[in-house]
Amino acid sequence: MILLCAATYAVGSREMEKFVVSFFAGLFRTPEDDWWGYVTNGGSEGNLYGLYLARELYPKGMVYYSEATHYSVQKNLHLLNMPGIIIRTLPNGEIDYNDLENTIRMNRHLPVIMLANIGTTMTEARDDVKRIKDILKNLAIRHHYIHADGALSGSYSAFLEPRPAFDFADGADSIAISGHKFIGAPIPCGVVIARKSNRDRIARSVAYIGSMDTTITGSRNGHSPLFLWYALKSLGVEGLRERARHSLTVAAYAVERLNENGIPAWRNPDAITVVFPDPPGSIRRKWQLASESGCSHIICMPNVSRAQIDQFVESFVEAMVLI
Repeated sequence: MILLCAATYAVGSREMEKFVVSFFAGLFRTPEDDWWGYVTNGGSEGNLYGLYLARELYPKGMVYYSEATHYSVQKNLHLLNMPGIIIRTLPNGEIDYNDLENTIRMNRHLPVIMLANIGTTMTEARDDVKRIKDILKNLAIRHHYIHADGALSGSYSAFLEPRPAFDFADGADSIAISGHKFIGAPIPCGVVIARKSNRDRIARSVAYIGSMDTTITGSRNGHSPLFLWYALKSLGVEGLRERARHSLTVAAYAVERLNENGIPAWRNPDAITVVFPDPPGSIRRKWQLASESGCSHIICMPNVSRAQIDQFVESFVEAMVLI
């Protein structure tokens, strides 16, 4: 048994966890000597942690998030008893910045807690953290906190050119990613990075474990850091960059092939998620497609090949002919 828990328990993978957190802290351009993080059970816990820090910093804050935000956020707000306002989205799934600015203006007396999506669930749209930061500055909102939910896209956005505005250098106060998506850990996990100065506000000393209580779950699965450590050690920055390049190339190929066959597929800039109108039910079941509001998508993870895209397009076209 491998655990990540008390300092008095000597068998663990804490050193591997430190490496994983440090690796992503570097990618996310965290402030020097003011960052901290841990390996979570997944993106939902990372979002919960970011919102928890924000609530402790601004107990009277209002949370703003778009209608394309992951369902876990509303659940987390309920758990934390935090008020929230849903903001409209643009056609591509990105937050509507005009609606955001107008809504914040009506509540200027309240601290702003912003949940930015770095890759929405259905269209992988990225909210521009720098633009959100500029809105707060223009409205003279001094008390604010920005959490970036980068479950999928956050894992590789640092390798894109031009680089999206999503990390600490752009104004984020915490970032959560998943480890079982783009990186490919075999069990659900994630990483959350936050400013250490904010984490210190929730830290509590627990005498019998000889350590500080700073996480959501306390004792945690120690195998997740091992899987992430192995992946990062094996791939390195260049390996992850190559995985991103491959996924983006396959996604572009998927859009091209679908369009060639009369299927109006599209994707957001530098996204590995391809969106198209719902295919027949037989195709959705065969390929286990996620669908919402008349649209479905495929996500071109690093393991997806052009040959698989060809098979998908062929079955899609055949099913359309039979309608």
